[in-house]
Amino acid sequence: MGKHVVVGSGQVGTHLARKLLSRGHEVVVVTRSGRGPDGAVKVAADVAGKARLTELTEGADVLYNCVNPRYDRWPVDWPPMAAAFLAAAEATGAVYVLLGNLYPYGPVTGPMTEDLPLASTDPKFRVRTKMWQDALAAHEAGRIRATEVRASDFFGPGATDQSYLGDRFLKPLRAGKTIPLVWPADVPHTWSYLPDVAEALITAGTDERAWGRPWHVPSGEPLTFRQVGERMAALLGRPAPRMFQIPWPVIRAAGPFSYMIGELAHVRYQFTKPFVMDSSAFQRAFGVAPTPIDEALKATLDA
Repeated sequence: MGKHVVVGSGQVGTHLARKLLSRGHEVVVVTRSGRGPDGAVKVAADVAGKARLTELTEGADVLYNCVNPRYDRWPVDWPPMAAAFLAAAEATGAVYVLLGNLYPYGPVTGPMTEDLPLASTDPKFRVRTKMWQDALAAHEAGRIRATEVRASDFFGPGATDQSYLGDRFLKPLRAGKTIPLVWPADVPHTWSYLPDVAEALITAGTDERAWGRPWHVPSGEPLTFRQVGERMAALLGRPAPRMFQIPWPVIRAAGPFSYMIGELAHVRYQFTKPFVMDSSAFQRAFGVAPTPIDEALKATLDA
């Protein structure tokens, strides 16, 4: 069994650490607070500190970047942390696995594949583009071994209130009330199941075929909010839920009072037109498939 360093213990990092622990690995979880799942070595540290992160990564087989700063602070918080991860990976030889997202592609026509250009012009999303480009350049120069695993919007057990299919969706659904939506109810969207995200990260970190390129997390066929609600209601034995879209001017007006609401303008394009991720490359390469959607939705409801 090996040593794995998981930086970040949010909705993905927690699943990842638990899966690694269940397989008998030594797991070090690094966060600002020092929190993490039982069984892991929990360390409180500033991830932007190169020396400290390098010290914690000594002897590790894999270093996972599952950090997620506040969206409004990406341009400030990410660069020093990204530099620390690269330094730690280079100094220790640990495989560097970045948990990425689809933002760097920007608006596209058709399904997103890993070979699309990272064409987003949004300054926040360009930060993520540079993180991967820097890691890839270091990999190609032979200084590190790196890969990036990109997911769409998360759902599943342990999803935070940032998840569009989290409590804001589940609570009214369970109560038989109208579900308020920020976005249109009938636009197809790819959703990534949290346990599948964690599994993909482990595969990418431990299989050398994954290194040196990005991958998309195995994810099911795109579903609209309405389709998700109807399938969840059927699992509960209830009628299809009612949904109400909050008018965009109302959302914009609330922006100054909530940083999360204020950031929605940056991702609006992802929900007003089909937002579809193609994960077939990962599925073919590693012989895996996403968790069946009804199984994933049932686990989400049960949690």
